[in-house]
Amino acid sequence: PRTKEFEKRIAAFVGAPRAVCLNSATAAMELTLHILGIGPGDEVITSAYTYTASASVIAHVGAKIVLMDTAPDSFEMDYARLAEAITPRTKAIIAVDLAGKMCDYDAIYRAVEERRDVFQASNKLQASFGRAIVIADAAHALGATWHGLRCGQVADFTCFSFHAVKNVTTAEGGAVVWREDRGLDSDWLYKQFMLYSLHGQSKDALAKSEKGAWEYDIVFPGFKCNMTDILAGFGLIQLSRYEGLLARRRDMIGIYDQQLIPLGMEPLKHYGDDYASSGHLYLVRIPGIGESPRNQIIKAMGHRGIACNVHYKPLPLLTAYRKLGFDIKDFPNAFAMYANEITLPLHTLMSDDDLYYVCQSLKFSVYEVLGRTQPAQG
Repeated sequence: PRTKEFEKRIAAFVGAPRAVCLNSATAAMELTLHILGIGPGDEVITSAYTYTASASVIAHVGAKIVLMDTAPDSFEMDYARLAEAITPRTKAIIAVDLAGKMCDYDAIYRAVEERRDVFQASNKLQASFGRAIVIADAAHALGATWHGLRCGQVADFTCFSFHAVKNVTTAEGGAVVWREDRGLDSDWLYKQFMLYSLHGQSKDALAKSEKGAWEYDIVFPGFKCNMTDILAGFGLIQLSRYEGLLARRRDMIGIYDQQLIPLGMEPLKHYGDDYASSGHLYLVRIPGIGESPRNQIIKAMGHRGIACNVHYKPLPLLTAYRKLGFDIKDFPNAFAMYANEITLPLHTLMSDDDLYYVCQSLKFSVYEVLGRTQPAQG
């Protein structure tokens, strides 16, 4: 009952007809690909600048991973080159809402519409779209808005994460929603997700526990990736206070920006006239440096008691993707974004004083490593 209630609350929060809660965003993306009938012989496009889950799910269903470089000086895929990457084999685009900032979905939809004539559907569900299907890896972006729409109302399918480090957490968990205006049969879709996430079993545990209702069927060999009631209970409490947490994250990012931009540092822009991020991660670039000094700065921050991170190492730098034939030389923009990026701590238990301490420590760490207080202007 808790999981079903959490699904209703997620759908209402997002503005979607239904939500399905699962045990991860990875499961949400993979099951979406399965239900869409995407598999061997198909291609799915995603960004080279992301966590592995955005791409590994493509391999899991047997489709070909097509990685896009980012645009110059951008964490987002190069939309100007997206249309040319779409072939008759392309069935979907997995867009990555990095750090909580939604992608330029206007540009993505323009690209898939431009190439509508080459789309080759292999089933009725794909044919109902008549173009490559847009899936959002919104693991970071619950609560973000774009052109007045909530994340979950823009992509055809949107997948969220409730992992332990996410803005809303169920310790482990995820969810998928879909748009109401796509002519989709929401009841049918929901049933498919239920079947795929519980071994293809025709009844869930609660239904089987009813008196005299033990019998069930396995309609196909599915997976085991449903969300448990205990974890959904955490999510219900988290979601009830999330609007306040979003506001606090916006204030925190404002402090970071106010302190760091005058120093010549280049943070991801989380808020604009027609969009607002969920404020999940604070990514900042230090112009004029490369990997080695960046890593030294992170170590210097560690000596001051501050744990920093890097989001992300582009996929072609990782062993699994090198073995698939990807070469970082083909993704120069993604590498340039990665080479001088540092992710600063950002969570709602931090005080304003904590934020100021992080900023001062970064200033001193840059000076310690580079011998100057301001980064080179890029």
